[in-house]
Amino acid sequence: MEQRKLRLRGQSAEERRAQAEEKRLARMMKALKAIHSAGAAESMAPEDLARQRAAQDLLGRLSTPMVGMRWEPFELDGMKAAWVRPEWGHDPEQIILYCHGGGYTSGSLGYSRPLASKLSHVSGRETLCFEYRLAPEHPYPAAVEDALRVWDHLMHQGYGARDITVAGDSAGGNLALALLLRLKEEGRRLPHRLVLMSPWTDMTASGASYTERRAQDPSITMEYIQAVRAAYAGTADWSDPMLSPLFGDLAGFPPTLIQVGGNELLYSDSERLAQRMQAAGVLCRLEEWTEMWHVFQMLPIKKAAEAMAQVGQFLLG
Repeated sequence: MEQRKLRLRGQSAEERRAQAEEKRLARMMKALKAIHSAGAAESMAPEDLARQRAAQDLLGRLSTPMVGMRWEPFELDGMKAAWVRPEWGHDPEQIILYCHGGGYTSGSLGYSRPLASKLSHVSGRETLCFEYRLAPEHPYPAAVEDALRVWDHLMHQGYGARDITVAGDSAGGNLALALLLRLKEEGRRLPHRLVLMSPWTDMTASGASYTERRAQDPSITMEYIQAVRAAYAGTADWSDPMLSPLFGDLAGFPPTLIQVGGNELLYSDSERLAQRMQAAGVLCRLEEWTEMWHVFQMLPIKKAAEAMAQVGQFLLG
């Protein structure tokens, strides 16, 4: 004990903070692995699916939402939704529409709350999140239809496309991209900006990271990807841009920020999307966060805070 005290006295405050962060990171990775193992992630059996959905809700509760935010749930024609509103003075005319992740088979308002709160905190904007219908009970295109319904609701509330940033993580990033592709297909205006955190963009799983980084990501596995893909898209053509936006026509998309962890199974989905966007003339910035995993922004760690600060600068810049 005395030796430990001496070692601590010899350390700088920065070194002690780094060690504390390292320990916190190890605990979070252990929790992620435990959550992921709940209910056989590759199984879509009702009892296993119920455990997976409960685990997602638990992850949302572990990731404490920001203070200084009002949480205002409501129903939109039977769909659960909620506004996160900063309690300080802010511009209510610029908003964020957030699409939650969860492989299209899990996720809820509870899971949405931490990231939605962080988005509002770093931007000073109100964030709308919603519970789209989940597979396998409601496969494609149910989630896209629900996202379009929320978009139309915002239009009816008097918002314009230029007032809205669309954000999404993981499958929510896929949904955000699919929503923009649908709007473009219908000849409608696209949102002002797009923020994607670890987006799932390629259901064909053709990127190099699906094999090269298979052992590095503590949060998702290839077996999980295969299971949720089958639940959501069945035997459809997985290269269809509405399922794999990576292969869509991205010309005309708004300025986009993509953040991805260096240890992600889905790393290629972000890297290749950024390349295709840039080739299509889209202003796109890809940020790789070394040693981080899938949707690390959700958790209360230093790199998550730094990444969210970058989101705030992108939105306010």
